Amino acid sequence: MDATSTKQRSISVGIIGMGDMGKMYCRVMGDAGWRVNACDRPEMYESLLEEFKCRPNVCILPNGHLVSRASDYIIYSVEAEGLDKVVAQYGPSTRLGAIVGGQTSCKAPEIAAFEKYLPADVEIVSCHSLHGPSVDPKDQPLVLIRHRASDESFRLVEKIMSCFGSKMVYLTAAKHDRITADTQAVTHAAFLSMGKAWHANNQFPWELARYVGGIENVKINVTLRIYSNKWHVYAGLAILNPSAKEQIRQYAESVTELFKLMLAGDRDGLSTRIKRAGAAVFGDTKSEDELLLRDEVLDRYSLGKAPQKKMPNNHLSLLAMVDCWWNLGINPYDHMICSTPLFRLWLGATEYLFRKKSLLEEVIAVAVEDTSFRSDDLEFTFAARGWSECVSFGSFESYRDRFEKTQAYFAPRFPNAIEVGNQMLRTILEKTHH
Repeated sequence: MDATSTKQRSISVGIIGMGDMGKMYCRVMGDAGWRVNACDRPEMYESLLEEFKCRPNVCILPNGHLVSRASDYIIYSVEAEGLDKVVAQYGPSTRLGAIVGGQTSCKAPEIAAFEKYLPADVEIVSCHSLHGPSVDPKDQPLVLIRHRASDESFRLVEKIMSCFGSKMVYLTAAKHDRITADTQAVTHAAFLSMGKAWHANNQFPWELARYVGGIENVKINVTLRIYSNKWHVYAGLAILNPSAKEQIRQYAESVTELFKLMLAGDRDGLSTRIKRAGAAVFGDTKSEDELLLRDEVLDRYSLGKAPQKKMPNNHLSLLAMVDCWWNLGINPYDHMICSTPLFRLWLGATEYLFRKKSLLEEVIAVAVEDTSFRSDDLEFTFAARGWSECVSFGSFESYRDRFEKTQAYFAPRFPNAIEVGNQMLRTILEKTHH
């Protein structure tokens, strides 16, 4: 028997919260040989017993008190909004000398809750897998945050987490929150706004020729992917992270100001602003031959039938993204080691637009001269401002209501979109990984 097997037999991992990520952690850790104790709300106990009955290393328990007493490393995998309450409830039951961490996307309130409710002898090492539950964790970034822990305890957490095959990234809680805001907040806001705009116009975009092919495939597939997830995945990061609030506000401002230039027919003003932002963000370091995304890859993953000739689009959502980065002084390439698959995809799409000079000139001309996208752009502007206001008010209920109404509208197409989206992500992430 090797040392690893002995260690795995003597150590128990606890998971409190069996949502999609909690279940994914359970499956991977249990299948790797670690003993896992897990729980969710009491009413979920029987269904979880049934779901995990064929995984002998996973022990489903009735509540978090039992998980906390029986486990050496306990991970809270619950909604950010409810974390404080859950830690207050189960934290005092934590086993003497155990290690505790969390899986929320905003670490400041998570660490504050641990410091407030956990016994002083408990060590704290938090984590965050920077991808969704349907993405293979191999080679994806996995953040570890050593808040208070001995060398031995931290090595144990590293050993446990190594079963994911992810790339370990070591950060402080504050650095983590800044980077996740930079890489996720505005990305989510852009796709949420696109979905809300299509919903407002009563459009299923894959049924319209102008939204099929090239960059449009990225927009549609990723928007549907986001709306197929649970609302709280995005609400916690947006509302609880101060940096995220600022960035979402700036994105709404960038969308509004660029749209006003389009309405005014100010081609020179629009061109100057867009190119200045593009030069600041992308510089002149890459040629078109080095693009992260290419036409043949983008065109392969359509939900609709591709038209004979591509329809022009002003790509307001992409232009505003780069304008937002420029206004905030963000270099998106700084955080590639700690980026989500969706961020790398979105960065690839913006880079594609800004580095193909002929395409950028076409986009500027379309923005001023072609009015066929005006109603779409108007609704997109409303949507971006609406999400920003929702986040600034700090209302989880309002966020949930906005999200779930649009989610219900697109729900019939989720299965197909997720399948096509997974294929697209796998292909593109091979090219955008480094």
